[in-house]
Amino acid sequence: NNAVGSNVTTVNVNNLGGLNTLGISLVRIDYAPNGQNPPHTHPRATEILFVQQGTLLVGFITSNQDGNRLFAKTLNVGDVFVFPEGLIHFQFNLGGNPAVAIAALSSQNAGVITIANTIFGSKPDIDPNVLARAFQMDPNAVRNLQARF
Repeated sequence: NNAVGSNVTTVNVNNLGGLNTLGISLVRIDYAPNGQNPPHTHPRATEILFVQQGTLLVGFITSNQDGNRLFAKTLNVGDVFVFPEGLIHFQFNLGGNPAVAIAALSSQNAGVITIANTIFGSKPDIDPNVLARAFQMDPNAVRNLQARF
C-alpha cells in the first residue's frame, strides 16, 4: 500500500540491542503483485536473499571500473542470491501474487540508501541543474521528480 509496492520489516541493532557487535541483521520483505524493493545499497553489509514465496527478478550492478555490469536472475521459491556490500541492487515481484523474501545482512547496522529517494528527495534539494546535467535531462523534469520525493 505504498508507491513501490513493498514493505521491509527490519531486525537490527536499533530494535534488538542484543545484536550489538554480532555483525548480523535480518529483514523480511513483502511484495505486492508487481511490487519492488527499488534500487538501493547497503554501505556496511553484504546481503543474502532467500525467496520464501513468489517469483522475483533480482539484480545488482557492478562498479564504474567494472563497466557497470548488471547481474540479474529470476528467483523462485527456495532460491537465494547474494548482493555484495555497497553495490546498488533491487528486487521486483514478477508474479501476479504477493511474494515474500527473507534477507540476512553481514552487519548489525547495514544501513540503506535508496537511490531515487536520496538523489531526488535530499533536503535541501540538490540544484536541479546539477542533476539535469548528471542524468542528461531537462531541469524541469528534475524539479518534477524532486516534488514527488
